[in-house]
Amino acid sequence: MDVFLKDTERIDDLEFKGLKIIQDKNGFCFGIDSVLLSDFAKDLPDKSNVLDLGTGTGIIGLLLCEKTKLSKIYGIELQEAVSDMANRSIKLNNLENKFEVINCNIKDLTNFFDIETFDAIVSNPPYIKNNSGLENINQSKLISRHEISASLEDFIKISFKMLKDNGTFYLVHRSDRLVDIIYLLRKYKLEPKKIRFVYSTQNSEPKLVLIKSKKNAKPFLKIDKPLIIYNSKNEYTDEILKIYNKLKEV
Repeated sequence: MDVFLKDTERIDDLEFKGLKIIQDKNGFCFGIDSVLLSDFAKDLPDKSNVLDLGTGTGIIGLLLCEKTKLSKIYGIELQEAVSDMANRSIKLNNLENKFEVINCNIKDLTNFFDIETFDAIVSNPPYIKNNSGLENINQSKLISRHEISASLEDFIKISFKMLKDNGTFYLVHRSDRLVDIIYLLRKYKLEPKKIRFVYSTQNSEPKLVLIKSKKNAKPFLKIDKPLIIYNSKNEYTDEILKIYNKLKEV
């Protein structure tokens, strides 16, 4: 399907079941964290009604449409231009019946949906606390990386409200925020069930953390084996290649 592209935009091939995505060369482009979260969340039940908080250009939703048998996924994106890009990517991939992006703040979700509506929620929120870290001059990148419009607590609080009882919340975040994350998940009765740390290399400190939580569940936590991005040759490990659908059969 032909879609309108702005002068600064390009179409990238996701190399997975023919999926493509529109991105702004001068804006915030998706990273490996979103790809890893889509793979981490691929165990969500069939026919799930899913919410993607802070969907950006729609990378997680696009991948989940093909990696799972979800019923419908709604992406929530604050930035109007970015949400427009995501909706055009949805049309580009003929996924209008499965994926829709709504331009709003996550704190305003109850204006669009009833509470306890969703079977699962995925989120790759801004990682950096407001007024901390280096601030990027590009406004789009600033909003995507810093907790300007909504805090980590806002993301977790609204997830509890929107999830059905025993619904699942999948989150990717920086590992150095783990204490904050666990505290807030417990505060809002989203019990951590599975954690996986992501390392750049085998000998590095963890860079990211993937967390799966359940609403109103009993305590029991599983720590998965580490996910390592690069091997000793500074090339993607076989597991990362498999996630990116690039692992060559021997």
